[in-house]
Amino acid sequence: MTPGGRLAEHLTRWLGAWPPASELDVVGEPARTRPGWDGGLHPVLGIASPEGGVLSVPPEHAEPVARRHAEEPGLAALGPRVPALVGYPEREWFTAVYRWTLSPASLPEAGVWTAAEHPETPAWLRPFGGDVLVARDPETGAHLAGVGIKKHDAYGHELAVVTAPEARGRGLARALVAQAARRVLDEGAVPTYMHAPGNLASAAVAAAAGFPVRGWTAFGLTEEPAPPAT
Repeated sequence: MTPGGRLAEHLTRWLGAWPPASELDVVGEPARTRPGWDGGLHPVLGIASPEGGVLSVPPEHAEPVARRHAEEPGLAALGPRVPALVGYPEREWFTAVYRWTLSPASLPEAGVWTAAEHPETPAWLRPFGGDVLVARDPETGAHLAGVGIKKHDAYGHELAVVTAPEARGRGLARALVAQAARRVLDEGAVPTYMHAPGNLASAAVAAAAGFPVRGWTAFGLTEEPAPPAT
């Protein structure tokens, strides 16, 4: 399978259909009722390219969501209504810039692959499982930055990067993201990257690592709110 074919296969498996046949196809997908990469439910997910988009919802909600979209076309109008339509009124609607690459930047390798369960792995990287990419201070061993991989399926792996405040501005994040993207491609998947539209720092990291802006967006429901403290 070609790298480009991997992206289509990933989106088909992740959303239930790809490519879109219209401005917005509402698809009932059983995967929306099953745990995702992190063990949590992701009841609404969507991706849009300049050619159209797919909104993936639980099968029992596909018809009312599609009917609502027909009554008031456009994702801007539909999106904020989706949480209540699919039975999650406590969650919010989000949109993000969606990026992917088949040609990561040729930046120097800045980190070491480490098992997520290793005792010295930073706590925020452990939920990703598998191998995570970690950059440490060569003198003190302090954690400087890291990349975790959300393995949505065999063909699409989303990268997440965090840099310690004291290590920002060194180019670590972009080098780590490019390094992780090369490994994802070598393993037969396509690396993807998402960030909030207003997150200029994350946008700069993605662009420098070889993830261009293509006019694609991602959207869906925010994570389940944390229970109140007791």
